[in-house]
This record gives sequence, structure tokens and C-alpha cells, in this order.
Amino acid sequence: MEPGIRSESAQARAFRPRGKAIALAVLLLMGASYYYMRAGSTPAVAARPPPSVTVSPPIQRDIERRLGFLGQFSAVNRVELRAQVGGVLTQIHFEDGAIVKKGDVLFEIDREPYEIKLNLAKAELTSAQARLALATRELSRAQALQRSEAGSVQNVDQKVAEHRAAQAAIDRAEAQVHDARFDLDRTKVRAPFAGRMGAHLVSTGNLISGNRAGSSPTTLLATIVSLDPVYIDFDMSENDYAAFQQERVGRTGPVFNRVALAPTGDENFSRQAVLNFIDNSLDRSSGTIHARATAQNSDLSLTPGGFARIRLVVSNPEPALLVPDAAVLADLTDHIVYVVGQDHLVTPKKVEIGDLRGGLRVIRAGLSLNDKVIIDGIPTVRAGAEVTPQEGAIQYSSEADQVAFGGSP
Repeated sequence: MEPGIRSESAQARAFRPRGKAIALAVLLLMGASYYYMRAGSTPAVAARPPPSVTVSPPIQRDIERRLGFLGQFSAVNRVELRAQVGGVLTQIHFEDGAIVKKGDVLFEIDREPYEIKLNLAKAELTSAQARLALATRELSRAQALQRSEAGSVQNVDQKVAEHRAAQAAIDRAEAQVHDARFDLDRTKVRAPFAGRMGAHLVSTGNLISGNRAGSSPTTLLATIVSLDPVYIDFDMSENDYAAFQQERVGRTGPVFNRVALAPTGDENFSRQAVLNFIDNSLDRSSGTIHARATAQNSDLSLTPGGFARIRLVVSNPEPALLVPDAAVLADLTDHIVYVVGQDHLVTPKKVEIGDLRGGLRVIRAGLSLNDKVIIDGIPTVRAGAEVTPQEGAIQYSSEADQVAFGGSP
């Protein structure tokens, strides 16, 4: 075959793949155009209906205003047990952490040195009594001689002085006996009040130091705290204190406001206390004022150092609006509720909240009785969205509120 003819056949074979690729591209373009034309002519999918929510106006009840705090229990009395006399510790009569009664013997110190001291003082008293008896007889004889003019006035005066000295020796010896008996009694360290013991800090056999006035170093043996009643200490902010003071306008005398307590682990405010102390000035560094209430603790379930939530009533009952707590949402530093207008559109409203009452949240400001608050279906809505409102009702339990506050239904 001639060279020119072979060259043309090679060119034809090289062109065939290119032609197939071009044809395939054209077909794809035509298919895509057809698809988009069909899609454009398809009618739009029907819009999803607005979500259904339950709405209700807030309910109104007459309730008193309460303030909430976190408090910590403390003992009314706390004593470091130290001996008033020194010596060897011979016995410990309590278990660490035990409840003891007032007057119970807790520690005993070696009594022997103090028994010796007491016996010496008693012997000195006996000797002084004998000298007084002799001085009394000699004075009587001197006076008899002086009356019969056989004795001198000077002799009588001397016997009177000796008699007085003997009486003074009696007084001194009696004081020494009392002093020695005092020390002997103090070899038994007793509980100053009923309470709970801490751990003993000295073991038997140790030599301990004691002092009546505490003017020299003494040995700390243990600590004891009283348990009934107990204090609960807390701090009021300046605003809370101002609200409390408004409630007390025109009142004088001690503070005796009722306080409800919910110790740690207790859902309800089942314990009561009486507010009986407020400090005389605000703390400059914290802007708070210290307050203290006293709670009875006959069952000994309240432990010094433990915590409790506190509710303090600071006003007489006044009208207030209530909504379910779940209807109130936190928004950074504020709180909001969702309300539905006549146009069925959702609007967030900023509100000022109070505490919980009967399972409902008190709304201090931001709502009116005409507002339709969303109380169910909140996760399905957003601000500005359209909804389908369904009427609901808010239930309030005054009995639950009384029990939660520590009163009786």
C-alpha cells in the first residue's frame, strides 16, 4: 500500500475516540436540560403546617414575697476542753464522736497528788482548830482574872489578839481545804453541756498541763459542740436587706421572723427556724450583711458545718402571677417566656421571676393576665414563628406550697 493511503487510515482511527467522547457529552447535556425542565415544571411540595402548642394566661394568687439564701449550720456552743490541773492522764470515758450529757466525766487525771494536798490542808485545819480552842480558854481565864482584879488589862488584850489570830488561822486552813478539794474535783474533766464530742487529742499516760485561769499554756484534750438548738448563718445582699427592712418599717424590738429550711438532701422546706440576729453594718468587701437564725434540733439531724437552703418571708400576701416553671427559659442574664399573639405568632417576653410556689414560678414583672403563655410544646417553636395554639390550664396547689414552705396544709 502506498504511504499516503496508510497515513489517512491512521488519522481516521485516531479521530474515532474523540468523536465518541463529543457525542457522549452532547447526550449528557441534552439529558440534564430535559431533567431541569421537568423539575421546573413539577409543582412545589405543600408547606408543613404550623406546630401545635398549648397556651394559657398566667394565673393570679395572693402570695407573700420570700427571699432565698444558702446558709450553713453552726453550733450555739463550742468549747475546747482543757484541764484546770496538771498531771498524768489516767482514763478517757467517751468514744470519739459520741453524744454526751451535761456533767458526764470525760477525762480523769491522776488524783493521788491532789488527795495528798487535801489531806495536808485538812490536817492544818485540825491544828488551827486546836489552837483556837486553846486561845478561847485562855481568853476566858484572863477575862475572869481581870474581873476579880487579879489580872491585868494588858493580859486580856494579849489573849484577845491571840484568839483572833487563831480564828484567822482557821479561816486560812479552811480556804486551803477548799482549794485542795477544788483541785481534786478538777482531776475529772466533765462535759459543760450536752453535745457531741470530737476526737480525743491526748492518750492515757501522757502528762498534761493545766491552769485555772489559762494564764499559762494548757493541753487541749478534745472539743465539744452543742447540737440542740443550732444556728444557721447566712448573708443578705444589699437589695435583699432593703426588701427585708421595708417589711419591718414601723416595727421595733428584736427580729423574730419565721424562716423555712431545706437541709441538704431534703427537697421540701420541712424545718423551721427563727431569725433572731442581723449584724449592724454591711460588709464593704462583699456588699452583704450577716444574719443568723436559730433552729430546734431535737432529733440531732442538723450537723454544724452542714448547709441548707433558706426561705425568708419579707412581705404580706400580695397579688402575683404564676406560670409553670418549665415555661420560663434562661436567656443569658435574663429570663423569658414565649407568648402567642392574635396573629398566632410567637413573641419572647422578658420577665422578672421570683421563687417557686406550688410547683409554679412567680413572675414579678413582664407579664399581664391577658398574655397567652406557651406552657407545652416549647421545643418546637422559635421567636417569630407561626403556631397553632390550643387552650390549656395552669394548676396551682396551695397545699403543696404550704408543705414545701414548712407549714401544714
